Amino acid sequence: MRKDLVIIPEDRPGELARIGEAAGEAGLNIEAFSAFTGGGKGIIHLLVDEDSRALEVFTSAGFEVKAARSVVVVDIDDQPGALGATCRALAEAGVNIEQAYLSAKSQLVIICDDNEGAKAALGLT
Repeated sequence: MRKDLVIIPEDRPGELARIGEAAGEAGLNIEAFSAFTGGGKGIIHLLVDEDSRALEVFTSAGFEVKAARSVVVVDIDDQPGALGATCRALAEAGVNIEQAYLSAKSQLVIICDDNEGAKAALGLT
């Protein structure tokens, strides 16, 4: 099961750059991320290729990983209506999406209340 890592640094210039540099220097690939700010903090969600090693890398770089939540990752067509169809399948299965973001490879990263139900609804094994 893949993990969404959450880092909440101070809201100041260069924090996302530091995260990217730490990953790059360690040879970690950031496959997807979501970043925004609020209340003087940054909130960064990361999907990396090696989540267990990423915990060590980011901690060594001075970041506290606040959470590492299991996620469902599904390929999604890059065309109109694909997001709606994917999310409708989850809704009809009673799965509540708590957060979602896209990767550079047109994969939808889904944080939800029922990973097994989501995988079943989306035909993932």
